[in-house]
Amino acid sequence: MLVRRARGPYIAAMAQTDTPLAFVKMHGAGNDFVLIDSRLRAGGVMTAALARAIGDRHRGVGYDQLGELRAATGADLELDFWNADGSRAGACGNATRCVAALVMAETGRDSVTIRTTRGLLQAVRRDGQIWVNMGAPLLGWQDVPLARAVDTMNLPLAGDPVAVGMGNPHCVHFVPDAGAVALATLGPQIEHDPLFPEATNVEFAALTGPDSLRLRVWERGTGITLACGSGACATAVAAHLRGLTGRRVQVQADGGALEVAWRDDGVWLSGPVAHVFSGTFAPEFLAGAQ
Repeated sequence: MLVRRARGPYIAAMAQTDTPLAFVKMHGAGNDFVLIDSRLRAGGVMTAALARAIGDRHRGVGYDQLGELRAATGADLELDFWNADGSRAGACGNATRCVAALVMAETGRDSVTIRTTRGLLQAVRRDGQIWVNMGAPLLGWQDVPLARAVDTMNLPLAGDPVAVGMGNPHCVHFVPDAGAVALATLGPQIEHDPLFPEATNVEFAALTGPDSLRLRVWERGTGITLACGSGACATAVAAHLRGLTGRRVQVQADGGALEVAWRDDGVWLSGPVAHVFSGTFAPEFLAGAQ
């Protein structure tokens, strides 16, 4: 695989159909992504096999999630998400913010609309930060979704977790010390618990101060990640509903700080974004990924 570092604008080159398949690597608080612009490619390019190949951190590029930009009607673009194991992801807050930053740089605008399976999301630049409205939290058991009718505020699982849907399911645990949790062991066990028919993201959070949380995350289809935007949103919602915080929360993940504000119009997420490098995939790499 060949990697070409870019110094100038990169998203326009990504979209050309007559050039090798290009990508951008970005991260938000260490939550890292490969982004592929297919807005000029009818039908897109991504398959489960290609997502797995690109997601291999030894033989591909490596990422927590992959985002494919698609042309859209009634929005600035459509965004599809893939996990590193080749499965589809329903939502990814930090990747959405990274894509919004790219499109804002491309257009010179401070607001964009992005269509995802979660719905139509609005992203804005405010005080130098990229904010995205992740929509209203899903709190009914059918909507998370769960396998049967239970109290989503007190799941019948060890640790008395909370279930919150943010376009993908989350199982949020509140613990005295998030750093002490055996995340590598507990994460995959909870991810595939029968209560979650579509598997679940798993969060462990500790209250560290007024409206401040320490968060660690196991993401379904990926594993331990340094941050998770939808997970931060779900955790902030759960913390407020449990009476631990207000509706605006600072979330310290392993990779950096995120901010969540649960407003009347939805759950807003902000934090850092960074462009790491741009490149193109070698034809032999793509041929081997089919």
